[in-house]
Amino acid sequence: MNFQLLFTVFSTVFLAELGDKTQLATILFASKQSASLFTVFLGASLALIATSAIGVAAGALVSNWLDPKFLSYAAGLGFIAIGVYTLWQA
Repeated sequence: MNFQLLFTVFSTVFLAELGDKTQLATILFASKQSASLFTVFLGASLALIATSAIGVAAGALVSNWLDPKFLSYAAGLGFIAIGVYTLWQA
């Protein structure tokens, strides 16, 4: 197992998920008096696992036709474009 890759993926996804709408929705569900915290945790965890599995599968599939380096550049440019758009709207 490549622990450097594991740490990089974990830290990137962890930081990306902090404070986003997914976490806010999870907070909302957990704040209800009648909510089972374990059920909310399990549901949110399974959802993140499912979306991550889709991302991994899509990345593996797309890499058969496109150079992974191109995908890295495209993702980087996408994040920069979102950042510029966010700053422009602020």
